[in-house]
Amino acid sequence: MIQRFVENIEKTIASNPIILSSSIQKQFGPENETVYLKGNLLFIDFSILEIAIFANKLHNEISIDKYRFHYMDKEAHMLFRYDNAPHHPEIPSFPHHKHTSNKTVQSNIPCLKDVLNEITAIIIKR
Repeated sequence: MIQRFVENIEKTIASNPIILSSSIQKQFGPENETVYLKGNLLFIDFSILEIAIFANKLHNEISIDKYRFHYMDKEAHMLFRYDNAPHHPEIPSFPHHKHTSNKTVQSNIPCLKDVLNEITAIIIKR
Protein backbone atom coordinates (compact mmCIF):
# COMPACT_ATOMS: atom_id res chain seq x y z
CA MET A 1 0.00 0.00 0.00
CA ILE A 2 2.78 2.45 0.92
CA GLN A 3 4.72 1.33 -2.15
CA ARG A 4 1.70 2.11 -4.36
CA PHE A 5 1.40 5.56 -2.73
CA VAL A 6 5.05 6.28 -3.61
CA GLU A 7 4.63 4.93 -7.14
CA ASN A 8 1.63 7.25 -7.69
CA ILE A 9 3.70 10.25 -6.59
CA GLU A 10 6.54 9.20 -8.90
CA LYS A 11 4.10 8.82 -11.83
CA THR A 12 2.59 12.24 -11.11
CA ILE A 13 6.07 13.79 -11.22
CA ALA A 14 7.20 11.86 -14.32
CA SER A 15 4.09 12.77 -16.31
CA ASN A 16 4.24 16.51 -15.65
CA PRO A 17 5.69 18.42 -18.64
CA ILE A 18 6.70 21.55 -16.67
CA ILE A 19 9.11 19.64 -14.42
CA LEU A 20 12.73 19.80 -15.62
CA SER A 21 14.16 17.53 -12.94
CA SER A 22 13.33 15.91 -9.64
CA SER A 23 15.28 14.65 -6.68
CA ILE A 24 13.12 12.74 -4.21
CA GLN A 25 14.58 10.62 -1.43
CA LYS A 26 12.48 7.78 0.00
CA GLN A 27 12.98 6.30 3.43
CA PHE A 28 10.76 3.33 4.17
CA GLY A 29 10.01 2.21 7.70
CA PRO A 30 9.76 -1.36 9.00
CA GLU A 31 7.79 -3.69 6.72
CA ASN A 32 7.07 -0.75 4.38
CA GLU A 33 4.35 0.49 6.76
CA THR A 34 5.69 4.08 6.69
CA VAL A 35 7.52 6.32 4.25
CA TYR A 36 9.27 9.66 4.45
CA LEU A 37 9.60 11.44 1.11
CA LYS A 38 11.83 14.47 0.88
CA GLY A 39 13.22 16.35 -2.09
CA ASN A 40 12.59 18.97 -4.70
CA LEU A 41 11.26 19.53 -8.17
CA LEU A 42 12.79 22.02 -10.61
CA PHE A 43 10.40 23.62 -13.09
CA ILE A 44 10.87 25.09 -16.57
CA ASP A 45 11.07 28.63 -15.17
CA PHE A 46 13.68 27.47 -12.61
CA SER A 47 11.26 27.77 -9.72
CA ILE A 48 11.47 25.00 -7.11
CA LEU A 49 9.02 22.97 -5.08
CA GLU A 50 10.40 21.41 -1.91
CA ILE A 51 8.42 18.38 -0.77
CA ALA A 52 8.34 16.62 2.58
CA ILE A 53 5.71 13.96 3.32
CA PHE A 54 5.52 11.47 6.17
CA ALA A 55 2.86 8.85 5.49
CA ASN A 56 1.91 5.58 7.10
CA LYS A 57 -0.45 2.70 6.54
CA LEU A 58 -3.37 2.97 8.93
CA HIS A 59 -5.72 -0.01 8.61
CA ASN A 60 -6.36 -0.14 4.84
CA GLU A 61 -5.67 3.52 4.10
CA ILE A 62 -2.75 5.89 3.82
CA SER A 63 -2.52 8.52 6.55
CA ILE A 64 -0.38 11.59 5.90
CA ASP A 65 0.84 12.64 9.31
CA LYS A 66 3.13 15.50 8.29
CA TYR A 67 3.57 17.35 5.02
CA ARG A 68 5.09 20.45 3.51
CA PHE A 69 4.92 21.72 -0.08
CA HIS A 70 7.13 24.82 -0.24
CA TYR A 71 7.13 26.61 -3.61
CA MET A 72 9.77 29.25 -4.41
CA ASP A 73 10.68 31.35 -7.42
CA LYS A 74 14.14 31.12 -9.00
CA GLU A 75 15.50 33.66 -6.48
CA ALA A 76 14.29 31.41 -3.60
CA HIS A 77 11.47 33.79 -2.56
CA MET A 78 8.53 31.84 -1.17
CA LEU A 79 5.43 31.98 -3.36
CA PHE A 80 3.37 29.61 -1.22
CA ARG A 81 3.68 26.78 1.28
CA TYR A 82 1.14 24.21 2.38
CA ASP A 83 1.85 22.46 5.67
CA ASN A 84 0.32 21.08 8.83
CA ALA A 85 2.77 22.42 11.41
CA PRO A 86 0.61 23.21 14.47
CA HIS A 87 1.44 26.91 14.71
CA HIS A 88 -1.78 28.63 13.54
CA PRO A 89 -4.57 27.47 15.90
CA GLU A 90 -6.68 30.49 14.92
CA ILE A 91 -7.24 29.09 11.41
CA PRO A 92 -10.43 27.00 11.08
CA SER A 93 -8.64 24.19 9.22
CA PHE A 94 -5.97 23.89 11.96
CA PRO A 95 -3.41 22.42 11.70
CA HIS A 96 -3.70 22.51 7.88
CA HIS A 97 -2.97 25.88 6.28
CA LYS A 98 -1.39 27.69 3.36
CA HIS A 99 1.20 30.44 3.58
CA THR A 100 1.39 33.02 0.82
CA SER A 101 3.79 35.93 0.60
CA ASN A 102 1.60 38.12 2.81
CA LYS A 103 -0.88 35.94 4.72
CA THR A 104 -1.77 32.53 6.09
CA VAL A 105 -5.11 30.99 5.13
CA GLN A 106 -7.07 27.81 5.78
CA SER A 107 -6.63 24.83 3.49
CA ASN A 108 -7.04 21.09 3.28
CA ILE A 109 -4.24 18.63 2.66
CA PRO A 110 -3.45 19.14 -1.02
CA CYS A 111 -2.44 16.21 -3.17
CA LEU A 112 0.71 16.65 -5.23
CA LYS A 113 -1.31 16.83 -8.45
CA ASP A 114 -3.28 19.83 -7.12
CA VAL A 115 -0.09 21.59 -6.05
CA LEU A 116 1.41 20.99 -9.50
CA ASN A 117 -1.75 22.37 -11.16
CA GLU A 118 -1.45 25.50 -9.02
CA ILE A 119 2.21 25.88 -9.98
CA THR A 120 1.39 25.36 -13.66
CA ALA A 121 -1.16 28.20 -13.50
CA ILE A 122 1.45 30.49 -11.92
CA ILE A 123 4.08 29.65 -14.53
CA ILE A 124 1.65 30.13 -17.44
CA LYS A 125 0.67 33.60 -16.16
CA ARG A 126 4.28 34.83 -16.30
